[in-house]
Amino acid sequence: MLAYLFWHRPRDPAAVEEYEHAQAAFHRSLAHNPPVGLCGSTCFRVAELPWLGAVADDGGSETAPARGGYEDWYLIEDFAALGVLNEAAVGRGHRSAHDQVARRFGVGAGGMYGLLEGERPLLGEGVGAERGGVLGAASLAVWVSRPPGSSRHGLADLLTDGIDPRHASLWRRQLVLGPAPEFCLLLDDRSQIAVATGVSPTRLPPGWTARILEREPLGDG
Repeated sequence: MLAYLFWHRPRDPAAVEEYEHAQAAFHRSLAHNPPVGLCGSTCFRVAELPWLGAVADDGGSETAPARGGYEDWYLIEDFAALGVLNEAAVGRGHRSAHDQVARRFGVGAGGMYGLLEGERPLLGEGVGAERGGVLGAASLAVWVSRPPGSSRHGLADLLTDGIDPRHASLWRRQLVLGPAPEFCLLLDDRSQIAVATGVSPTRLPPGWTARILEREPLGDG
């Protein structure tokens, strides 16, 4: 299982409502007529996206302050499915919905992640994920970075230590498409933080960092 992630925010901060309606319509379009290899998609509001602050807004400084935005997840079967999704998103049946988002888009960055451990995420119909699924219910994302050259030995055992795989999933970056961290541990509620000892600052190897970001599923608009 792979996931293409896209972090973004609107060009006009005052037009958030219109932007969210357009986002919801696009994900509903994909759910109604999914491209081959797409297992589902959903979008979250995220109060803070530190790495998106490194992307220049409107051609400005690359040191723009970190602020919130949106996080899209597109679950796909394999890398071939990413190409199909890329073509289908602007093709027949989806182009109008895609163009409504594109004309409001301001800045963004992407990433490709592979599922390392945890149950296969479940997605329901429409823009939102099925609430019983790991992805849709995951209100918290723990983003983990490690120093270049550090060992990956026992990685899954380390980062998922203490968690219940029915309520969490661990993802690792597959391609460097942007500035986002290498690992993502999704948790379905804050109570899981207390038992996720593998991402505790006292357990992480020297130089590793973990940042907890809360997410809110975007409504159907």
